[in-house]
Amino acid sequence: MEMASAFTLNVRLDNIAIITIDVPDEKMNTLKAEFASQVRAIIKQLRENKELRGVVFISAKPDNFIAGADINMIGNCKTAQEAEALARQGQQLMAEIHALPIPVIAAIHGACLGGGLELALACHGRVCTDDPKTVLGLPEVQLGLLPGSGGTQRLPRLIGVSTALEMILTGKQLRAKQALKLGLVDDVVPHSILLEAAVELAKKDRPSSRLYLYASVFWRGR
Repeated sequence: MEMASAFTLNVRLDNIAIITIDVPDEKMNTLKAEFASQVRAIIKQLRENKELRGVVFISAKPDNFIAGADINMIGNCKTAQEAEALARQGQQLMAEIHALPIPVIAAIHGACLGGGLELALACHGRVCTDDPKTVLGLPEVQLGLLPGSGGTQRLPRLIGVSTALEMILTGKQLRAKQALKLGLVDDVVPHSILLEAAVELAKKDRPSSRLYLYASVFWRGR
């Protein structure tokens, strides 16, 4: 039986793609290994649509963006090799998101933790709500783990090594205003305008990293 998709793509009339995250039959969005193929299928569509101006990831859940990885997925790893393969799959998927040649923005409301924050970090920009439910962090250390999908690399580049290490090694979680002050997010807005704020950022944001420039040339030429 085919699993219902947790990621759905819709393209607005203004050529902004909205990727809605909604894990079927679960209160919280958590990342599972089987979702990788769903996201890659969407990435393929994004690359093929030359009219797109930007992309926004947003959750359909009322109080969480992505609460982390499914702990059962990690617990099911029987060997170090299986765990390494799982981490490499996550790293590659986040790299593919980051390499998209158009701005990708995470619209965050509620818990954005673990793999959820790593996905947000793979985006080129982040907007979150000023709601008390909105928290951002990498709490894996509390389970005896470290972030495995690129968060240990992207977070220090964004907010500095010392602050990133504190978050990674203690599991410290940030409220919206704290995240804004540190530069982890680009804007904090009311929940009612979250999507439109993210769309506006997608329309004007132009990442300038070498990886972005390389991706632009590579994918536009395909």
